[in-house]
Amino acid sequence: MNPISVGLLGIGTVGGGTWNVLARNQEEITRRAGRGIRITKVADKDLARAQQLVGGSAAVTADAWEVVNDPAIDIVVELIGGCTVALDLVLKAIENGKHVVTANKALLATHGNEIFAAAQEKGVMVAFEAAVAGGIPIIKALREGLTANRIEWIAGIVNGTSNFILSEMRDKGLAFGTVLKEAQRLGYAEADPTFDIEGIDAAHKLTIMSAIAFGIPMQFDKAYTEGIASLAQEDIRYAEQLGYRIKLLGITRRTPEGIELRVHPTLIPARRLIANVEGVMNAILVKGDAVGATMYYGAGAGAEPTASAVVADLVDVTRMHTADPEHRVPHLAFQPDQLSDVAILPMDEVVTSYYLRMRVVDRPGVLADITRILADRGISIDAMVQKEPSEGEEQVDIIMLTHETREKHINAAIAAIENLAVVTGKVIRIRLEELGKH
Repeated sequence: MNPISVGLLGIGTVGGGTWNVLARNQEEITRRAGRGIRITKVADKDLARAQQLVGGSAAVTADAWEVVNDPAIDIVVELIGGCTVALDLVLKAIENGKHVVTANKALLATHGNEIFAAAQEKGVMVAFEAAVAGGIPIIKALREGLTANRIEWIAGIVNGTSNFILSEMRDKGLAFGTVLKEAQRLGYAEADPTFDIEGIDAAHKLTIMSAIAFGIPMQFDKAYTEGIASLAQEDIRYAEQLGYRIKLLGITRRTPEGIELRVHPTLIPARRLIANVEGVMNAILVKGDAVGATMYYGAGAGAEPTASAVVADLVDVTRMHTADPEHRVPHLAFQPDQLSDVAILPMDEVVTSYYLRMRVVDRPGVLADITRILADRGISIDAMVQKEPSEGEEQVDIIMLTHETREKHINAAIAAIENLAVVTGKVIRIRLEELGKH
């Protein structure tokens, strides 16, 4: 049987890794797929670099449209990123009856519904394992391995840049800005790190996982995102003293009122495995009703870890290339006509626990005023630490951990506490998840 013909859009970091992995493991991949998989055409703006990398083993062009319009190409691999030309190229490839493999989480999170509908109509596959958590096969686990389960929740560290920054802040006691510069120097953070440190990248990935877990359309615009740029060193230190670690966590949970979809810094008990994931590594916890909690850990980025997922998708598409479309695994695990319209829960309605830190004047009655404000809103305190003031200081930090309460209630309590004359500055609020009792 002739090899399946692949067109590669972009041969940068991940594209180069894909080329190398496919070439190095060609024999094993062919044995697994049942036929050869060969990249026959590569599109990249840097023609000289692309030609040097492929060494005459594939045609090279600077025009990506040549690839998607080539009738000899069976599968288009989109690795150029972004949501403008990438969307046009993917939709054109689908229109031309080609299967698509992509690592583009932003594209799927924002335009996935349109892309999957077009693919369904044309009877082609869109595979995207590499779009979430690099080399960790979390999409396959959610779509296939856990398909017997009613997924209850997912909690994941899915942005290596933010995790590296938080790990360094905790280990070395450094400020956020200092560690960010180091992350940029090491190549872990972009020159413009906004997507990583503001939680947007993690929210793209969480949107995709949530859609597959709960059988809902992609709804990135309803995801709550809060980044790590405002995290202070003292909060990381206080969390540690209380037995917690702070991680940028993506959380999606099924509740009777709707589906939570949120990314924010989160206190996690230090005894949890996921709290001990350090550096640029990723980890995802999935709770199913039958299997319980399962955890997936590994490299969330990088040339060959991500290429591992791209090539796995190529093998899957090759195996199912000739299968009837109705016999393939649905894009979002559920049959397209069985997707649910369950609403995404507004952040104000989310129920969780909280870490609060406030700077107060050290005088009698302050604590009573604060606890009364919390009690009036039905918020109970789980733990509290009042730090001793330094010599000569009249102000002191109070740290409280609350039991579970609704976000709108904690927001109202914080506003009332900040209005107290004895409270200086803003109350620092960080959400807390036990990840064990739900």
